[in-house]
Order: sequence, then structure tokens, then C-alpha cells
Amino acid sequence: MSCYNRALLIGNKVVVTLVFLLCLVHSSESLRPLFACDPANGLTRTLRFCQVNIPVHVRVQDLIGRLTLQEKIRLLVNNAAAVSRLGIGGYEWWSEALHGVSDVGPGAKFGGAFPGATSFPQVITTAASFNESLWKEIGRVVSDEARAMYNGGVAGLTYWSPNVNILRDPRWGRGQETPGEDPLVTAKYAASYVRGLQGDGAGNRLKVAACCKHYTAYDLDNWNGVDRFHFNAKVTQQDLEDTYNVPFRACVYEGNVASVMCSYNQVNGKPTCADENLLKNTIRGQWQLNGYIVSDCDSVDVFFNQQHYTATPEEAAAAAIKAGLDLDCGPFLAIFTEGAVKKGLLIENDINLALVNTITIQMRLGMFDGNLGPYTNLGPKDVCTPSHQHLALEAAHQGIVLLKNDGRSLPLSPRLHRTVAVIGPNSDVTETMIGNYAGKACAYTTPLQGISRYVRTLHQAGCSGVACAGNQGFGAAEVAAREADATVLVMGLDQSIEAETRDRTGLLLPGYQQDLVTRVAQASKGPVILVLMSGGPIDVSFAKNDPRVAAIIWAGYPGQAGGAAIADIIFGAVNPGGKLPMTWYPQDYVVKVPMTLMAMRASGDYPGRTYRFYKGPVVFPFGFGLSYTTFTHSLAQSPLAQLSVSPHKLNSAIFNSSSNSIKVSHVNCETFPKMPIHVEVSNKGELDGTHTVFVFTEPPKNGIKGLDVNKQLIAFEKVHVTAGAKRTVQVDVDACKHLGVVDKYGKRRIPMGEHILHIGDLKHTILVQPQL
Repeated sequence: MSCYNRALLIGNKVVVTLVFLLCLVHSSESLRPLFACDPANGLTRTLRFCQVNIPVHVRVQDLIGRLTLQEKIRLLVNNAAAVSRLGIGGYEWWSEALHGVSDVGPGAKFGGAFPGATSFPQVITTAASFNESLWKEIGRVVSDEARAMYNGGVAGLTYWSPNVNILRDPRWGRGQETPGEDPLVTAKYAASYVRGLQGDGAGNRLKVAACCKHYTAYDLDNWNGVDRFHFNAKVTQQDLEDTYNVPFRACVYEGNVASVMCSYNQVNGKPTCADENLLKNTIRGQWQLNGYIVSDCDSVDVFFNQQHYTATPEEAAAAAIKAGLDLDCGPFLAIFTEGAVKKGLLIENDINLALVNTITIQMRLGMFDGNLGPYTNLGPKDVCTPSHQHLALEAAHQGIVLLKNDGRSLPLSPRLHRTVAVIGPNSDVTETMIGNYAGKACAYTTPLQGISRYVRTLHQAGCSGVACAGNQGFGAAEVAAREADATVLVMGLDQSIEAETRDRTGLLLPGYQQDLVTRVAQASKGPVILVLMSGGPIDVSFAKNDPRVAAIIWAGYPGQAGGAAIADIIFGAVNPGGKLPMTWYPQDYVVKVPMTLMAMRASGDYPGRTYRFYKGPVVFPFGFGLSYTTFTHSLAQSPLAQLSVSPHKLNSAIFNSSSNSIKVSHVNCETFPKMPIHVEVSNKGELDGTHTVFVFTEPPKNGIKGLDVNKQLIAFEKVHVTAGAKRTVQVDVDACKHLGVVDKYGKRRIPMGEHILHIGDLKHTILVQPQL
């Protein structure tokens, strides 16, 4: 009923006015279809599944017991059908919130009272902050805006984010969506962002329902004729355990995520969405997922029609549901599940079990509680707020990485560098800054606009787009560089080069970009600053080694406020503190390494992947990033130097003398005291700054094939230190958690011998030996 019609039903003029005004305030709620149990829905509010004082599992069983088989089947897909006789409206499960509410999925729409939402930096950029509290706070803000849009009837409450796949190969087009190459960082990001999105979990309730994707070993989209729909990822148990599955386990254990999404690819010959061991046995069995498992969109259709995994579509539907899939993004299960039941491939209870998992999430979200709950007051006023937009700027500040700064060329001085040439195909972009899986930003500040707030600018694109297919604009760019006191080149990539379904073939700058940088650097009369926008790493060895390029900044895809953040760092309003969350390889690396090889460890001529296993040359290493000040480390106290490992019972089955190691599962882990490491961080410079303390472990070199790791990150801590001051950071080393390595069977072992802790330039050795 409209506000106007409600008012007409009341005779008193004052009351009419009051009702009309109140109705306008809550008019956004009327845009959302009524769910069963809404006080305004007389059909079902007295039924048992609507009673909020009854345990959720009882309400869920009551609702499922009222559904027909056909009604149940239509709830197995993302665009779940209405059950009109029970007053249940249809629901679209597919919404996205990778780094802000997005309209990529059909569940969220912008317009009217919600023209946009805060667009934070792309995940790879935010990951470079190495700041867990920032990651969680971004999740909290995104879920505020998501709830507000839900209340306004333009979004759902189930968000299929974050992407927690490992950036295994630098060419992957979706690497930008991930927190990088390290399993620990990705796991910490996943748990932090999920907790921010889902709320504090009080009473087993959810603010919104997050989803960790794409499970598992998914990191190839379309490379050299191989696409994600046909790719069979051949992965060892060792790599699954210590790399690919680590973030997903953290999502469930530490983040208590509401959903996990299975991927398009096969793993060792079996589609992930039809793999009972991966879904039912691991996610739900071992990890105890308290939520639902959803397919990537049309994955069930893909493994039937493109991978030809089953002979009939009914067998495909049955394989997915029996493996543990609860929800199909796509129509496949709605079409073929009833046939699977009729053929005896499924029983109705198989469908009931899937619905228990999805409807429970809806209940935990309050979708069957009517207009109750702590988030019903959120609305348009809570989207794109000044504080939210400031957080987007702060996230960009923290994620931008300074890669080169010869002669302390940065920061520039507005007093000395009054005119700055701003050049490059990414120098005045907007949507490029927000990467993929983005929504409509509240507003943009481009690099040109940001720099123009500090000084007079001369602008030349130099190239028409990042493809930079010709050099027609080079002359004008050179003229601008000659006239300016300093030059900022904003180069790099965009979604035409790296994206979903689009992997790169190489790591060099596209087209004539390198020539543009070199020619402008030769022409510039002042310092030349190269700013790179990209998700994946770029081989810019030419610029790193060119003395005429004074500084290099990696901005990733820095979000709606990216231009302001870049300018703030260039002119010293902010001291950069970001660190690379991935290795920057030389072009030669990808010439030698097929993207289809999933092995992490080096073997023969195969150089291995990521800083943990790759030993070859790099352009910039994982964890690298400069500051305008200087930080030093020292150990504030003498840490433990020796540790005796006491197994439950020492025998050949537990202590493996050939590998000189003990299985973690056979160790009394709870009896070990944690080893505190106190790191004193000193700021020796003249500027305040933030610094990330990395603690790596290097296991003993026992010469056992497969157990060798260069080093692995066990902890990181972001700390702000004022100029001339010191801060002490404590890291607790847990022998079972941090000193273990994974063997070829996927079992974690603690090697005996000298474990070396690396903290910046510091090294500390811990001798681990069995207690006989």
C-alpha cells in the first residue's frame, strides 16, 4: 500500500500528515518484498517457523516440512522462486562485495536513493597495507552499506566475497582480487574481512553472509588456449595442505564464514563442485562449516556440458548435491533435480539437507523475522558517508608501495616543484582505479585531480589507453616534461589487459608504454616519478635501472580516492608504508614457466613459485616497500634458543629418522609454552611513519626432498612509530603452528634441527630436538 493510500484511510488531518511523513521515512522498506513472518504479512506470521523465540533449527525444519518437492527444488538455485502460499517472496542470492557493494551480480542495483557505494581499493592494494584491523573495518563499512541497500529494497544479504585464492602465477587476470601469494596473509585477510562483513556473531546472527571463493586451486582463467572451464589442476596433497586450502580453512575456522564457493576447474580429474572429499568431507566434515556451499555460476552445467563428467544431466545434479553442494548459481539444479529423484539418483532428504543449510543462513540473517533486528535503521544516509569515504582514502594511503626513491627525490615540494607534468594513459582515469567486481563509486579523484590540488599541472595522456598502440602523443608529452619542474608518469594496466577470463601472456608494460617512459624521462628537466596501476606485478627493470627515473610507486588499483592518495604520498602529506604482497618476477620467468603447472616447489629446471620456493632473480621481492624515514629492528629481550619436542610416545611411526622430524599430530602441542619474540622498532628518521614487522621462519636444511622451504611468513604486525621514537612488538612463536612444514602426504611435521627466524636484517636461531 502506498504512503498516500495509507494516509487516506485516516480522517484526522494531523494524524494523516504524521502517518504520511513516517511512511516516507520508511518507504525504502516497502521496496523490499515482504518475507514470510513480516508483521504486515498475515499469511504466515502465526506459523511455527515465524516464531523468533524458537531455536533456528526448529524453525528451519518446520518450514521445510511445509514445502512440496517442486517448491524445494526451486529453492536450490540463486534466483530462488517465491512460495506464494506461504507468503515467501523470491530471493536473489547472488550479490558481490569484494571491495565495496557491487552491482556485478543481479542481487544489487544502484539508482534512486542509492546512486553508488563506497569503492575501496582493490583487494591486492589493501592487502599491501598488512593491516588486519583495516581489513576488518572495511568489511564493517561495506556491510553497513549493504544492509542499508537491503533495507531500501535494492540489494540482498548474501555476498559472494572475498576471493581468497592464492596468487600463484603473476599472469593471472584475477590476481587483483586476491590478497596476494602468501597463504598466511591471505588467511588473515580472509578471516578479518569476513568478520567485518558478518558482524560480531552475537546469538549466531549474521549482519550479512560472506562467502569465501573459489575452492580450490583456482588461479587460471584463460591462458594459451586453456580456460577455467576445461582446466584440470593437478595438485599434490602437500600443496593443497600448505598453500591452496589454507585461506579456506581460515575462513571457516577463524572467520566462521557463512558460505564457501566451489570453482569451475577440476582438481586431479574431478570437478570441485562434484567432489565429495573436498565439499562434504573437508569443508563440512573436517572444518565444520556453519553455512552453505554454493557453486560458481553455472559450474554444474559446466562439468556436465563442457567437462562431460557425467553421462546425463540428472546424474550431474545428483553428483553435485550428494557431494555437498547446497545452492546452484544457475538454473541447472532447478531443471534436472526432479528427474534425478524420479530416477532414484537422489532422495528427497538429500534436497532437505541442502535446504537446511541455505534456509538456516536466511534465518540467521533475520530474513524471517520481519522488521526486527539491530540493522533496520540503516538507509541512504549510511551510504557514502564522509567517514566511509575517508576510510577509502586511508586504505589507499596504507596500500600504496614506494618501490624506488633515488636520492630521496620524493616527496616533492610544492614550493620547489610548482609545475608538474602529469603524463600517461592512467593519469586521469576513474573506473580503472576501482578494478573489477566494483560498483558505482560515490565520487572519484583521479591522479591528475589529486596532483592539481598541490601544484599547477600540465597534462598529456601520451597514449590512447593502456594498450599504447602508437607513439603519436609522445611529442606533446616530452614538451610538457621539458617545461615542468617535475614529471609524474601514471602508467600500467587496466581491465582490458588483466581481468576475469583474461590472463596476461607476459609481464612487460603493454604496447609502447616503456618507450613513452624512457623518452619522457630523457626530456624531463626535473625528477621523474613513475606511478604504476596494476593488479599483477610488472617487470619494470628498465625503470628500476634507469637513473633518470628517480622514483617508482605501485598504486595497485587504489579505489575511488586513489588520485588523492597518490598525490598525498608524492607531496609528503602521507609517508608510504605499504609492502608488496607478491613477488615481482622478471619477464624471463614466465617464458620458462607454463601457467598450467600447479606445483609450488622447485624441481629440476622448474624454478618453483612465490618467495617460499622460488630461488631465482626478482624485480622486487615479496614484502618490499620503502618509506620516507628509516626503521631499524633489534631484539628487546633474548628469546628462547632451544626447544625440546615431546611426542605422545616416541617410536618409529612418530619420529621419522629419515626426515629427522615429528608429526605435529603426535606432539603434545598444548604443553608447549609459546615463545615470545620482542622486536624493538626504531624510527631513525625525521618523519613519523608506519612499518610492517615481518617474522619469517627458515626450517632446517635436512636435505629431505619436499620439506625444503626458502622461508615462510609466520607473523606480521603493523606499527606506527613517531620520528625518533621506538615501539616494541611482541610475536608469540608457536612450535606446532609456526615451525612445522608439510610433507608429501599432506601431513604437517616439525623438523628437528636449527630453525632460523628472520626479522628484517635480524636472525635468531632456535634449536629443536626430540625429548627422548
